[in-house]
Amino acid sequence: MPRTKGDHEARRRDVSEAVWKVMATRGFAGLTLRAVAAELSATTGLLTHYFPTKHALVEYALDLLEQRTISRPRRQSGQGLAALRDALLDILPLTPEATDSNRIWVSSWDAALSDPALSTDYARKYAQSRDRLSERVAAAQELGELPPGNPAHIAAGAQSFVLGLVVQALFDPAAFPPQRQVELLDGYLADLNAKSRQNVADSMSVHDADEAVDFPRSPAGRRQPPTPPVRP
Repeated sequence: MPRTKGDHEARRRDVSEAVWKVMATRGFAGLTLRAVAAELSATTGLLTHYFPTKHALVEYALDLLEQRTISRPRRQSGQGLAALRDALLDILPLTPEATDSNRIWVSSWDAALSDPALSTDYARKYAQSRDRLSERVAAAQELGELPPGNPAHIAAGAQSFVLGLVVQALFDPAAFPPQRQVELLDGYLADLNAKSRQNVADSMSVHDADEAVDFPRSPAGRRQPPTPPVRP
């Protein structure tokens, strides 16, 4: 009896799940046709129908990882700084699913660094992530929750901080459990917010000091500083 399109799609879903399980348990280094076939209880000959080469398997695995990352539920707790916090929390390995995704991402870096095309693609993905963060940074700046400056620079700093935290949490989960990760992120954002409040306070102090000086007024009613004496 010939296979139907539904049978083909079902088999492809099975293959996708097997690829995911192998990556989650063995990392990218353990992603082989043999390992995926064992997870499927199938032969490697069956898999060559889907992946004729190891490179095809790697490309498929990266696409699968990106699809699952994009389709994950996202936090939406507010605007401005709260929205930026949500986006950064979504990156951290705070759940078993997010931990699997991050473990796979990090283990895939070696493959990406050794392949110029993959390396370029990864750089593009991280740049797109910074662009999305920059939009949230700019919105928080408009609300006075973040200090003024180039939103892209602040977004790059935030991305670098959270990716570093991801790596530490993966290597030492006992030292960086989910609660600790959230505390560290909140501390980082609190420091940024404190800089914003300090900038506002400094601006108000300068304004108040200017108002306190009793400069003579011009005919238009504006204060004018006294003209310095002319030295002989």
